[in-house]
Amino acid sequence: MNVPSGPSPGSSLSARRRTDELARTVGGPTVDVLVVGLGATGAGVALDAAARGLSVAAVDAHDLAFGTSRFSSKLIHGGLRYLASGQLDVAHESAVERGVLMERTAPHLVRAQPFVLPLTSLVPHRQAALARAGFRAGDTLRLAARTARATLPPPRRLSAVETRHLAPAVRADGLRGGLLSWDGRLTDDARLVTALARTAAGRGAVVLTRVRALSLTGSGARVRDELTGEEGEIRARAVINASGVWADGLVDGIRIRPSRGTHLVLRPDCLGPLPAGLHIPIPGESNRFVLVLPQEDGRVYVGLTDEPVDGAVPDVAEAPESDIGFLLDVLGSVVDVPVRRDDVVGAFAGLRPLLDTTAGGGAAARTSDISRRHAVLTSSEGVITVVGGKLTTYRRMAQDAVDAAVRVRRLPAGPSGTAALPLVGAAPPRTLATLPAPRRLVQRYGTEAPAVHALGAHDPRLRARVVASHPATGAELLWALRHEGALDEADLLDRRTRVGLVPEDRAEALDAVRELLDTELSRRG
Repeated sequence: MNVPSGPSPGSSLSARRRTDELARTVGGPTVDVLVVGLGATGAGVALDAAARGLSVAAVDAHDLAFGTSRFSSKLIHGGLRYLASGQLDVAHESAVERGVLMERTAPHLVRAQPFVLPLTSLVPHRQAALARAGFRAGDTLRLAARTARATLPPPRRLSAVETRHLAPAVRADGLRGGLLSWDGRLTDDARLVTALARTAAGRGAVVLTRVRALSLTGSGARVRDELTGEEGEIRARAVINASGVWADGLVDGIRIRPSRGTHLVLRPDCLGPLPAGLHIPIPGESNRFVLVLPQEDGRVYVGLTDEPVDGAVPDVAEAPESDIGFLLDVLGSVVDVPVRRDDVVGAFAGLRPLLDTTAGGGAAARTSDISRRHAVLTSSEGVITVVGGKLTTYRRMAQDAVDAAVRVRRLPAGPSGTAALPLVGAAPPRTLATLPAPRRLVQRYGTEAPAVHALGAHDPRLRARVVASHPATGAELLWALRHEGALDEADLLDRRTRVGLVPEDRAEALDAVRELLDTELSRRG
């Protein structure tokens, strides 16, 4: 396989490309599909439509992955939880889409993650037996989805010694063993969205960040450039609303019931080495767990909650102290050394856009009880809205939304081909393993890793870390500006890299990032 020496052809997103395409699109010729929202689902819609040969414009009021899609658990779930609750169709769909990502479309971004469920005195034998049966059922889902055993190994019982080897932080007293299972894990959810948007751009889609949709009709949208304040119209034969938790603000008749998922961020030394993640049973719950997720950058995430959110939806949700305290309490039930509030160096919260289908719009008992099935709805004006679902199934959600647009608006397009369409940077594992670039870069950029690495070959400032406590380098930031559509310091620190998840690290990096932005702006102008 020939590995490109630079960015994939046509896929580079930059400030200059944004300016040029915005000028041509607003007030310009009618496009086949206008997509509103550039999270995973919206970027997936843009790619699906563009891959079918349709002309596409996709807009977002903020940045790529600005909302829910950067605040997930970073897991590509096989649907075990949905199997346990009897949602067989959702479970099977999740397992299929996990396999698509791991084996075909994004093997550079998604890999197998081992998890250990410690069998402590807080886990009764009956609950342990149910969990073990559930993991076996999950392996059956893997088989039904035709995902190779080499991609996801089988679950098995662990001895107490094996459990401590894979999870040294677990308390030894009362430990009778553990359960080992596997699932898909993203390097970074925001990087998946970036890859989707760039792959769509490579297929001809116009991708416009900082462009807010003010109002929608079945034939287009009134939009505003958030950088200049200028307004105009984008005309389209079909309009797809993929704005997640904000979807009901653009289209009448849709009820969104957001659910908040909170994660804590810990430094690497807080829990010590973690060869595997942890499943920690939540007391009183039969199939809900707090997850401990070691990250490639050395940090550790602990999450997540599932709490209803009332009132206006904020641009960025905050993690309340009640969620932080809950997660620390559950974590403290299994670890040897208590994790204190002062050990939490960051926290983030995402809002799941759950579709409220309760009679009359009344509240369900818990948001954790609301189905994760997605829905594609067409308004009286002809706007198509896709909502619900979850990160793992973004591709199927996008396919269904474009299918609806093709059918309702009679667009000249065939069936979706995205299940076999590799994203920017994708290649078989054997090819990725031979790339002349650091492993960490390969896991974030795939086949483009050598080009990212080369940016720092002759400039020590670009080779250096932006902050000592995070591995992101100046070369990665420069690549984000030139090829990934980053426009400012928040794009760089909070989405293209995850330096900003720790406020202390973010503050330390700001001067270096601003200097890089000034230098790049001078080069362009």
